[in-house]
Amino acid sequence: MQQLKPGTTVTLVGTLGVVFGDIGTSPLYAMRVAFSGPHAIAPNEPNILGVLSLIFWSLVVIVCLKYAVIMLQVDNRGEGGIVALLSLASRTAIDSPRRRQAIVSIGLIGTALFYGDGVLAPAVAVTSAVEGLTVAAPKLSEFAVPVALTVLILLFLLQPKGTGRIGRLFGPIMLLWFSCLGILGAHSILATPRILEAVNPWHGARFLIEEEWYSLVVLGAVVLVVTGAEALYADIGHFGVRSIRTAWFGIAFPALLLNYFGQGALLLRESWAARNPFYLMAPEWGALPLLVLATITTAIASQAVISGVFSTTLQAVQLGYLPRVRIYHTSLVFPGRIYMPTVNWLLLAAIVAVVVQFESSQRLAAAYGIAVTGTMVITSLLVFFVLKRLWQWGWVASVVTVGCFLIMDTAFLMANSLKFTQGGWIPIAVGIVLYTVMTTWQRGRKLLGKRLNERTISFETLLMRLRTDPPRRIPGTAIYLTAGRRGVPQSLLNNLAINKILHEQVIVLTVIVKDVPWVPRSERIKIRHFGDRLYRVKIYFGFNQEPNVPNALALCKEWGLDVDPHSASFFFSREAVVSTPRPGMAPWRERLFIRLARNTESAMDFFRIPPDRVIELGTVVEI
Repeated sequence: MQQLKPGTTVTLVGTLGVVFGDIGTSPLYAMRVAFSGPHAIAPNEPNILGVLSLIFWSLVVIVCLKYAVIMLQVDNRGEGGIVALLSLASRTAIDSPRRRQAIVSIGLIGTALFYGDGVLAPAVAVTSAVEGLTVAAPKLSEFAVPVALTVLILLFLLQPKGTGRIGRLFGPIMLLWFSCLGILGAHSILATPRILEAVNPWHGARFLIEEEWYSLVVLGAVVLVVTGAEALYADIGHFGVRSIRTAWFGIAFPALLLNYFGQGALLLRESWAARNPFYLMAPEWGALPLLVLATITTAIASQAVISGVFSTTLQAVQLGYLPRVRIYHTSLVFPGRIYMPTVNWLLLAAIVAVVVQFESSQRLAAAYGIAVTGTMVITSLLVFFVLKRLWQWGWVASVVTVGCFLIMDTAFLMANSLKFTQGGWIPIAVGIVLYTVMTTWQRGRKLLGKRLNERTISFETLLMRLRTDPPRRIPGTAIYLTAGRRGVPQSLLNNLAINKILHEQVIVLTVIVKDVPWVPRSERIKIRHFGDRLYRVKIYFGFNQEPNVPNALALCKEWGLDVDPHSASFFFSREAVVSTPRPGMAPWRERLFIRLARNTESAMDFFRIPPDRVIELGTVVEI
């Protein structure tokens, strides 16, 4: 991956364009949800100061302390994100399969919830921006939903072409956005400076005590200000810790605080502005330009979410948690820029469905938050294993640190659980479906590998057979791909049994994705020679690397094995999986796994192997 030098002006601006799009658009709807709508609280001074105090300290504790200070240090060889954290935490339980499975299950729940967030985040952001029509052009307010859908559909239609060119504008536009946030907020604060009293945590504590259970409803709105905090951690590999921290503490955090406090100051002066405090804070002449800028900004934030879904899917596929899908690389310079047709259109369909169903950002925001807070809880749990077992922190330090974060994360999760019947079930449903798919695929692959291993023989046994009954050797190199790490693959045995021939040079090849983002060139290849020009080759990739097998095979020459991948013959074993009463998985899981296996992307395309060099041999496997 190509990175700019951390800390440069270009990198800081680029960081704003990618990392802070989601959290940077929260001012469009967070205060509005708290003080207007079916579950709004009265916009009086005690409530305004209380909510603002909760917003301020949520940003400080969750975003500043948890993510900007601690999480940015919990990287997996320079990479972040829920999948990278899962692979890092799972290393802490190498000696305990049961604990490792528990960690993997927790991580997969967080990954599944991330997809629920990926559905709602673009819908909420773009819809809330377009609803500025009610202020800038009230007569056009009925077109808010069609305009939002048009923006979202155009954004997804652009994905196959890549976002490299327009992506260069993301940073400057986001810099302009944060500048506007700060200027609008500062102007409003100067008109009503007593709003700054909200920095006192007592106002937030008093609000929680006096409102009792109803404060949970308000916390469901407060949590909207920290949505997007996960992006700070997920994009470590793209921009580096220094650039993310500098952009957050130097630009994004101050601008967000100024805008939230500015909206609070406006509500102190004009309580009727609760219907849309963000747009009503701007001068009348600035409403339309602000609407245009907000729409562009939310499209940028949505692009960041879409790219995050693509990246997470790639990592999950590489680590064996999801079936292979077709992947296109849209940039020759930046390997991380990818496009997945299946994921793209499924995500668009889901987003369009929720926008049409909910019609307004307030109703969408009611559904938003459960997936975010659930992921935050999962992140805290996984970090505990890293602090305790990898960093060797003591029990007290680990429990106190993670416990403080879990208290807030759990409070926000409980608050958002009240939204379940109002649409909060949508991200939960998406998460359940994805979790079921991931666990079924993971278990099915293990079961399939176990069944195939039952048929394998050792290389030593194969050599004995070859010496006892030597087949006819033909010129060239045969490469047999297999997921198994031991024994002779079924495709080689089938070829021997059917054709009674063997190539002069035989390579049994296994592609292994390690639980690290990048595997250096020096560790890419491992070769074992069994004699009689029979080799076992293992190619190692990281979960962020493109598994290009021909390019990797070309490196074998450096290890003494001369192989030309463009003239070799590649043998694949295509398994026809059949469900049986044999012990393994539940029948419905077996049927789901079989359907997934039939629709997975072919290994030939996924590993970038020339199709004219591929020979497939079928075999039936009972699970």
